[in-house]
Amino acid sequence: MSDAAVSPAVNEDEAALAMPFVRCLVRLIRAQESYCLWEGKSDATLLADFIVTRKKRRAIPGMGYPDPDVLWRLDMFYTAVGLAIAERFRPVTSPIVEMKTLRPSGPCFSRSGSSSFCLDVHRFGFETFRQLAEAGTKLVDDATSATEAYRNLTA
Repeated sequence: MSDAAVSPAVNEDEAALAMPFVRCLVRLIRAQESYCLWEGKSDATLLADFIVTRKKRRAIPGMGYPDPDVLWRLDMFYTAVGLAIAERFRPVTSPIVEMKTLRPSGPCFSRSGSSSFCLDVHRFGFETFRQLAEAGTKLVDDATSATEAYRNLTA
């Protein structure tokens, strides 16, 4: 395969891995590991579990308890969002919902089963590193702009 065919995707991944939100997520994941097993691994390798292609997504059953690895990824993603917000403003932030206790009969599920977020929690992931970076950055940007708007109202 020629370098020209590989280059655009590789450059896009490298650009996504260099984004501030993704750097924050990587720091958080590396901080979780205390036995130095991930020390020589690349950032892309550490984030590989966050990439869930459509083919993988279709193969994941949506019933039963969510896999602990999925809950860990979900927790890492939203904790990184909180940390990225804290890096901008320096307030104390923490996750709003602790997902480790999620059960099919838990608070996310209504009797009609209308909560799509909780129904799709089994399939949490992104198609590409770019989508991962954009989703996290959008959440951080939305939160910081809402915080700025509130600060301006109270000032």
